[in-house]
Amino acid sequence: MERCPDLIIKKMEALVLHGVGDLRLEQIPVPPLAEGNVRVRIGFCGVCGSDIPRIFVKGTYSFPTVCGHEFAGIVDACGPGVDDFVPGDPVVVFPLLWCGTCAACEHGKYVQCHDYDYLGSRSDGAFAEYIVAPKENLIAVPPGVTLEEAAMTEPAAVALHAARRADMSLAGKTVAIFGAGPIGLMTAQWAKIMGAITVLLFDIVAEKLELAKQLGFDRVFNTTTEEPVEVVNAHTDGKGAHVCIEAAGVPATYRDALGSVGRGGSVVLLGNPATDVTLPAVLISQLMRREVSILGTWNSDYSAAGNDDDWRTVLQAMASGMLTLMPLITHKVPLTDSSDMLHRMRDKSEFYAKVLIHP
Repeated sequence: MERCPDLIIKKMEALVLHGVGDLRLEQIPVPPLAEGNVRVRIGFCGVCGSDIPRIFVKGTYSFPTVCGHEFAGIVDACGPGVDDFVPGDPVVVFPLLWCGTCAACEHGKYVQCHDYDYLGSRSDGAFAEYIVAPKENLIAVPPGVTLEEAAMTEPAAVALHAARRADMSLAGKTVAIFGAGPIGLMTAQWAKIMGAITVLLFDIVAEKLELAKQLGFDRVFNTTTEEPVEVVNAHTDGKGAHVCIEAAGVPATYRDALGSVGRGGSVVLLGNPATDVTLPAVLISQLMRREVSILGTWNSDYSAAGNDDDWRTVLQAMASGMLTLMPLITHKVPLTDSSDMLHRMRDKSEFYAKVLIHP
């Protein structure tokens, strides 16, 4: 296979975070193309729910930083030692850069790496025209999958990983999901694909619940007017859900998820916690008596060897039409307008689901 030529590009446009809330659109150097690396021209980069607090509240690990870790693009050039890709190949990029030497990496559990780097938070990400990544982190996008869809591979893989963390087969089970943002709606689709007989979705935003209906979910409930534990009990003859997935990261949804699970069931904690959560003693007692499994989940499984993993499962599901992601896209915003869009997301001044930024 012909090796990619290294075309020299000196500068690129990027949205750079210089401090908490200090976003600047500017020209910066294109990252150097070293041996074993591939330069990708960004097609689309999704805005993750974690990007908003990262940009406006918490900051990144150092400044300046280019955020953005949910992306797909086209191979632009390759460094020496790259034979698997050529210019023009559409690709997705696993954004976690593992150390390769710790015990977790030796077992291929890269998300448990003890000393990892990460595109978009620890190193520069994809709110830019180009990014450079190791060849091991790239997967070719299958025919029939658009770059818009492919840019959602990362969150869809995170959602799949959460569903797989449930510690039981979902076939024939009742699954309740608390939070109907993009990650919650992706998780709901995976629950249905994996055979769940009933999927219950809860949120406080009517537009999110309407989007869930458009995706084929009819059991959607607004928790400003309906009490989740009562709803779950009504759909399970008072037994509770087999699996509850917390996908919003706020105290109310933690309590609702933990309060809605049945005996011997599982609760998967997926949403990034926004603040401390206090649990009533009676709820903890119920969890103990029901012998509930509480499972954490973070990121997704990825195979550098090309074996079956969360990412490849997502891409295959996209290609087959099994996974429907395009309706989740509410905004496609040029990089030049991205700062304004991120501020609107922070202020919640309009409804949005998945926002994609493109150079």
